Amino acid sequence: MFAALFKGNKRSVLLRAGVLIAAIAVVDRLVIAEIPLGFLYLVPMLMVGSVGGRAAIVTTAAVCTALAELFSDLAWNLRTGISRDVLYLAAFLGAGLFIREVNKSRRTALENLHAIEAERDARQEAEQQLKILIESSPLAIVTADAQGRVLMANGATQRMLGVPLGELGGRSIYKYLPALTNISLHDSAQKHLCAVMQARGQREDGDAFLADICFSTYQTSAGTRLAAMVLDASDDLRAHEESGLHQLLEGSRIAVGALSHEIRNICSAIGAVHQNLKRTHAIEASKDFEALGSLVETLENIANLKLGQSTSDAGEVDLSVLLDELKIVVTPQLDEAEIESVWNVEAGLPLVWASRSSLMQVFLNIVANSVRALSTKSVRSLSIAARSEGEQVIVEVMDTGGGVAHPEQLFRPFQAEAAATGLGLYLSRAFMRSFAGELRHRAIDGGACFIVELAQASASPQEVEWTKSAY
Repeated sequence: MFAALFKGNKRSVLLRAGVLIAAIAVVDRLVIAEIPLGFLYLVPMLMVGSVGGRAAIVTTAAVCTALAELFSDLAWNLRTGISRDVLYLAAFLGAGLFIREVNKSRRTALENLHAIEAERDARQEAEQQLKILIESSPLAIVTADAQGRVLMANGATQRMLGVPLGELGGRSIYKYLPALTNISLHDSAQKHLCAVMQARGQREDGDAFLADICFSTYQTSAGTRLAAMVLDASDDLRAHEESGLHQLLEGSRIAVGALSHEIRNICSAIGAVHQNLKRTHAIEASKDFEALGSLVETLENIANLKLGQSTSDAGEVDLSVLLDELKIVVTPQLDEAEIESVWNVEAGLPLVWASRSSLMQVFLNIVANSVRALSTKSVRSLSIAARSEGEQVIVEVMDTGGGVAHPEQLFRPFQAEAAATGLGLYLSRAFMRSFAGELRHRAIDGGACFIVELAQASASPQEVEWTKSAY
C-alpha cells in the first residue's frame, strides 16, 4: 500500500503528495499532544523527490517545515525555534534530494542494463550469424592455440581432412598441415601475422593434397591464436597438369600436321618428276633425275629429324614432392576407372636433375597409357615405386594391362595403333634424355613396366648435352 503512493506519472504523484501534506497538517492541528507529527512530512517529501526536480524539492521542504512549525505544540523562541526549523528543513530537503538521486541512479542503472541486454542480444545474433556463416562455408576454417591444438573447425575442415565430425577438436593441426609448424605462436611480442601460402596437406588416411592456406595470428588473454582458411587446390593442380599434357599432345598434332603437309608437297614433286622421267631416255644426264635425288635427300632429312629440347629449365627437383603431386592429380582418374593403385616411395630420396614440368608430363603420359590399357581388364592394378640406386633414382610404373604387343616399336613416332599421333612415348623419352635421364620398357607377366631413370642432382652436370638418339 505504501508503494502505491509512488506509482503513476509525475502529475499524479505530486497531487497525492500535496493531498498527503494537507492531511498531515490537519491532523497535526487537530491532535493536541506533546508529540509533534512533523516527521510524517518525510513521506510526501520522498514522493516529491522521486518525481520532482530540485526546485520542487526545496519548495516542498520549505512548506513542510513551515507547516510542522505552525501546528507544533512546542513553544517557539529565537534560540530553540530557529534550530528546530533548520533541522526540519535539513531533514525534509535531505530526504527529497536523497530519493531523487536514488531514483536517478536507478534509472541510469536500468538504462545501462537495457543497453547491455541490447548489446548482448546483438552480439548473440552476430555470433549466431557468424557461426552459420562458418559452418555453411565451403572453405575449411580452423583456429588453433599456441601448441597447434585445434580449438574450432567447421564441417568443411573435417570433411576435407577426412576426420569424423566432432573429433578434430584438440588434435594437432600440424599433422594435417605441416607447413604451419614454421609459424611461431609462442612469442607473444611478435607482430600480427597475416599471409597466404600454398603447401602440401595430408588427410586422416594419409592421402596428400595441395592446400591454399590463408592464415593470421592474433593475441588473446590465453595467449597467441592461429586462424586459417584452407582451400583444397588439388583440382586446380590436376586441371593445370592435365591441361599441360593436352597442350603438349595438341602441339604435337599441329607439328605433325605441318610436317605431313611438307612431306605431301615433296611427294607431289617426286611424282611429277617421276612422270617426266618416264619420257626421258638419258636418265643419268637428266636434270629431272638430279632433282629427284635432291628431293629424296630432303625427305630423308625430314625423316631423320631428332627431337631435342633445351635444358635451360632443368634443375634440382624434389621427386618425393613431385610424386605426391602426381598422386593428387591421378587419384580421381584411377578411382573413377576402379583401378587399385599402390604407391611405394622410398623415404629420403635425393634431389634429382630434371625439368620439373617435363618430368610431370612424362609420368602423366605413362599413367594415361596404363589407364587406357587397364580399361578393358577385369583385374586393374597400377603400382608406382621409387628408389635410390647408386647415383640414380629409379621410378617404376607397372600395370596389369596385358603388356605391349610390339615393344620394339614402342618409342617410335607415328604408330598406326596409337590413340592420337603416336608421339606420347616418343616425346616422353625425348624429354627424359634432354636432362640426362632415360625411359625404358620392361615386359612383365600380364602387364607392362615403364622405368624412369633420373640422375641425382649432386651427380648431374649443370649443362646437359643431347647425346642420345631420340626416335
